[in-house]
Amino acid sequence: MQRWRGLEEIPADWGRSVVTIGSFDGVHRGHQLIIGRAVERARELGLPTVVVTFDPHPREVIRPGSHPPLLAPHPRRAELIAELGVDAVLVLPFTTEFSKESPETFVQQVLVDALHARVVIEGPNFRFGHKAAGDVALLTELGRADDFQVEVVDLQVCGTAGDGEPFSSSLTRRLVESGDMTGANEVLGRPHRVEGVVVRGAQRGRELGYPTANVQTVPHSAVPADGVYAGWLTAEGERMPAAISVGTNPTFDGTARTVEAYAIDRVGLDLYGLHVAVDFLAYLRGMEKFDSIEALLDRMADDVKRARELTDAV
Repeated sequence: MQRWRGLEEIPADWGRSVVTIGSFDGVHRGHQLIIGRAVERARELGLPTVVVTFDPHPREVIRPGSHPPLLAPHPRRAELIAELGVDAVLVLPFTTEFSKESPETFVQQVLVDALHARVVIEGPNFRFGHKAAGDVALLTELGRADDFQVEVVDLQVCGTAGDGEPFSSSLTRRLVESGDMTGANEVLGRPHRVEGVVVRGAQRGRELGYPTANVQTVPHSAVPADGVYAGWLTAEGERMPAAISVGTNPTFDGTARTVEAYAIDRVGLDLYGLHVAVDFLAYLRGMEKFDSIEALLDRMADDVKRARELTDAV
């Protein structure tokens, strides 16, 4: 899959294509429907599929300081999109100047002049251009004038997560924030992931017999609620069952919030400086302050046992 940042990276000889546009944070099951339809339509026409997204999140530019927690950083988002069969991802730098472009200018510059869109696939609530003035109706009208079709896909997928609320990035963020990994993973169609570089911490886990990878997460990451989780730690392509702690280590009067993953039954791992991924499968318990190290160790042994059972069952 080709990856372009900015219109200038699109090959000069790029021909007609099928395009879909959106933030696609998390590439959840609703997003998968719309991207999947774009890929299907492109194959019918013998054309490539292009997904257009933005960086940073438009909300941060329009209202600085309001950047939402990210369900997937852009490199991970591109990986997930590639798995759906997309041919190219175009990341458009979202600037103040860009945010002021009219819907008509956006369509002309991006869809017509740069990507030569033949078909544009969007959801019913798609908005674009300055102050989100453009909608599907306007896009359809512009398409008739500029020789591209617009197809609207109903991406309102529902399940048990959020009491049947339609799947969305905002719902997923709320579920993650509350520690409801069962619900979040239902929306995503896979375990929620955070990524980052392993840094040196207090090394208490090593002293207690449970050495953990202290993960310095990517900025704006959607980190689950404080607690202990079952999941996996992936480093250098190896996926290892893990017991994961999120919080401030109250037993030791900690103040910094950390994400620490213990790779179950692994000895001698040296992960410092590596970029790793932590996938959250299930919530085990809340963060607790124990009266003694012995009580903490007993609970940690139980946490590891439950995490091993849950990951083995998947």
